Amino acid sequence: MKEIEEILRHYTFENFAKEDHKIYPADFFSLNEKILLDVRSKEEMDIVKFPLKDISEVIEIPVYEIPDRHNEIPQNKTVGIFCAASIRATMVFLYLKAKGYNNVKILAGGYDLMFPELKPGKLYKSQKL
Repeated sequence: MKEIEEILRHYTFENFAKEDHKIYPADFFSLNEKILLDVRSKEEMDIVKFPLKDISEVIEIPVYEIPDRHNEIPQNKTVGIFCAASIRATMVFLYLKAKGYNNVKILAGGYDLMFPELKPGKLYKSQKL
């Protein structure tokens, strides 16, 4: 397991400015090999579901279950980590990086940026169906 200190040292001002740690929903949905990792609570997931059939695989693991279930998250696809305000997504991002996941991204903007991208027309265009 990578040391968290090593990971934190990587995130200098320059790296944060490049935003390589996050991805915007529109860019995420245009990827071919992707997994949406929803780390909200079960209660939140019950209220707002992301039915993305044929657009993206969705894995729902509340943040508090990640240590016990991280092996369910594939390492061979881009993992976009989502929560309401990116706080829990950031915690899971650092955890997965420490576990050796290289292709994980924080989905930027929480609900504010996610909902506009879930309109059928936008999803259709992003998939070039």
